Amino acid sequence: MVEKDDNVVFVGKKSIMGYVLAVVTQFNSGANSVIVKARGRVISKAVDVEEIVRNRFLPDVKLDNVALKTEELTSEDGSKSKVSAIEITLKR
Repeated sequence: MVEKDDNVVFVGKKSIMGYVLAVVTQFNSGANSVIVKARGRVISKAVDVEEIVRNRFLPDVKLDNVALKTEELTSEDGSKSKVSAIEITLKR
């Protein structure tokens, strides 16, 4: 399944509410689904974003799918490491 990057929110170092606002904005601008993606230590932040969106802001949005995977990253010095990743799909 190929998704447009327009409906994807990548969770990183910003505050949780910044990502919540990004997801809510996507839905308010007409998106039927939004994917919240995160890697490594910020996976818990992605889960928090999903819960806040569904419980506080958009109660009509449902959890559609959660995909867990391991991605292999190559650092600048050429070494490879494996990092856990999550993709949470929300649908209206």
